[in-house]
Amino acid sequence: MKEEDILDKKFYLVREDVLPEAMKKTLDAKEMLERGKVESVWDAVQKVDLSRSAFYKYRDTVFPFHTIVKERLITLFFHLEDRSGTLSQLLGVVASSGCNVLTIHQTIPLQGRANVTLSLNTTDMAIEIEELLARLRRMEFVEKVEVLGSGA
Repeated sequence: MKEEDILDKKFYLVREDVLPEAMKKTLDAKEMLERGKVESVWDAVQKVDLSRSAFYKYRDTVFPFHTIVKERLITLFFHLEDRSGTLSQLLGVVASSGCNVLTIHQTIPLQGRANVTLSLNTTDMAIEIEELLARLRRMEFVEKVEVLGSGA
């Protein structure tokens, strides 16, 4: 998916009874994993009769309403130079700000560059988001940082 396509996305609150079955099953599988009812994604998708590919397709796009309401979430998109230790350094800055990393997605580096998407819980963040963004942009290997979405 192209970067401009991601930035143009809209978000909706949808009743459970109109969700596609794969999304409902993804939510069930995620809940089993969170509660420790299963040991792996494979076990979870087997129990809810869902393919692993469908689970991975929806896992970062569908959330129970209560998790979004009680947490302050933000998704950041990065263009990074492909150097050893860059992701570790980036995560160090995020952690030192008090953010909790919820998801990480990194592309395979091509032509010396990689794209990384981080979903963060900022509930316990010790600094303002603008300060975090400024710190991240000052990192030598960070070429670009964008806020893809946020919720209160």
